[in-house]
Amino acid sequence: MISLLVINEQKSVRTLTAAIKTTGHITHIRDPETGSHMDRMSRFSRLIASSLAEKYKLDDDYIEHVFMFSPLHDIGKIGIPDQILLKPGKLTEEETRIMHSHAQKGREIIDELLKNFALDDFGYADILRNIAAFHHEAVNGSGYPEGRKGEQIPLEARIVAVADVFDALTSRRPYKDAWSNDSAFETLQKMAGEKLDAECVSALIENRTQVEKIQQQFKEDPLG
Repeated sequence: MISLLVINEQKSVRTLTAAIKTTGHITHIRDPETGSHMDRMSRFSRLIASSLAEKYKLDDDYIEHVFMFSPLHDIGKIGIPDQILLKPGKLTEEETRIMHSHAQKGREIIDELLKNFALDDFGYADILRNIAAFHHEAVNGSGYPEGRKGEQIPLEARIVAVADVFDALTSRRPYKDAWSNDSAFETLQKMAGEKLDAECVSALIENRTQVEKIQQQFKEDPLG
């Protein structure tokens, strides 16, 4: 009986992993973010989670699922029209509202994915749901989609938010040059306690050596 339970759990993990990889590939095609961005921010997320493990009593399974699920944080962008998602200039108020809807769309896509693969009851499914739905919430309540504050925001979403913002700042985009790590860290510190979770920010900054190793390992491909 125990062996069968273990085997069934392993099959669920393999099925979910395959689904995530496939969905992630679709997201990369649809979204202008690069694969290197996903590689870096997922590892930054794991680094933050590992640093907070003792305080929050996070086990290895939790940390690895944050790492595995974090690249799907923006899966909801699949449902955003090209003229908004790929717009080079500033979005209008209505376009911003539509862009913000990607968080709710992401949760809906994840729910559908889990349902279709009969994984609704998978033990770590809520980590995936929370990352997709709440990574744009702000600790002062000014984020979206629900305006959650502080610890109302799931820890995994707070972790991914810091990792995502940091890599966005330090990456080159068509509309901006890459910031230095010093400038990015300074900006994160200003956002700590307002937009971003202060402990997650500190966890990233305190592991600067590991951050730089990740950046060296997963450099941007100049050919795209």
